Amino acid sequence: MAERVEFWQGNEAILEGALAAGARFYAGYPITPSSEIAELASWRLPAVGGVYLQMEDEIASMAALVGASLAGARAFTATSGPGFSLMQENLGLAIALEVPCVVVDIQRSGPSTGLATRPAQADLMQARWGTHGDHPAVVLAPATVQDCYDLTMRAFELADMLRQPVILLGDEVIAHARERVVLPGSPPACAGRPEPACPPEQYRPYAGGPDGVAPLARFGSRYVFHVSSSMHDETGFPNAQPENAARVIARLHEKIARHAADLELYRTYHAEGARYLVVAYGAAARAARAAVEEARAAGLPAGLFVPLVLWPFPARALARAAADAREVLVAEMSYGQLALEVERILHRDVAGINRYDGEMLTPEEVLAGLERVLTPCP
Repeated sequence: MAERVEFWQGNEAILEGALAAGARFYAGYPITPSSEIAELASWRLPAVGGVYLQMEDEIASMAALVGASLAGARAFTATSGPGFSLMQENLGLAIALEVPCVVVDIQRSGPSTGLATRPAQADLMQARWGTHGDHPAVVLAPATVQDCYDLTMRAFELADMLRQPVILLGDEVIAHARERVVLPGSPPACAGRPEPACPPEQYRPYAGGPDGVAPLARFGSRYVFHVSSSMHDETGFPNAQPENAARVIARLHEKIARHAADLELYRTYHAEGARYLVVAYGAAARAARAAVEEARAAGLPAGLFVPLVLWPFPARALARAAADAREVLVAEMSYGQLALEVERILHRDVAGINRYDGEMLTPEEVLAGLERVLTPCP
């Protein structure tokens, strides 16, 4: 079967990527700028035998995902910043129960309702630290419409592989951009969720395997097990002993660390040997790339690093890209959330190129930022 080319909006590509990944359950509450995902899911999912539920709010949406996933469905939802905030409690539940699912957050300007239809990239830290407790987060960030399709599929794969909620962190610009998307001739096979192979009486739903991830039996199967939001042991029943709590928290972190190679996704442009390195994700990366190309044309040795997985951040790759950089600049549509992480990794100050007024960052603004730090190179 030959490749197929589509001309999709970012939100449309996310929905199609979810369907291609085998997602068959959606529960959500429409909110701009993610609403097209819910609208398309409402008629595309029933057409392929799936289920679409419009919930009363985002709190219930996230709870429905937990139930559907425990029953064996590849489940997802989509929202924006205010709705994502409401989901945090049950996102924590999904992390505690180790329930695979995908949560799409199309960022918009805030705080609170903010500028409802305007772009921003200010949910970066909410995606990492929004829900309570000590836990790892897995967050992917598309920079193109093609990324919207590809990374959505990858998000479902990672959710099942890690038995963990995965967040796709988009933004209004990417969600409403319309671009060429190339689809593979043969859809990639869905690995599916590992099922337990042991006798039911020996099944321990939270025991962890060699990679720290336990197979997840479907509710309704012959494997009967207990789930609890409280700290639990390998059987799923509550266990408040300190040594058990420490073991559980350590395993949640270690299972992500053991799959670090699967999570190191990034792109670079002219980064090797660059004396001025720009770091940006999502829509800001598009402006940054145009600025870097223009700077290169003018003889300025600039480069760009684009993380496609934000949490865990590709720290080693960033350190390599920045090894020869005299200056590092972080371009983002927030007051400086990404810059905090880049400074933490590189142990150096960085220059910020920021926009947080509900307008998108432009190539001219990134180029002006480069020119501000320009100093003669030896």
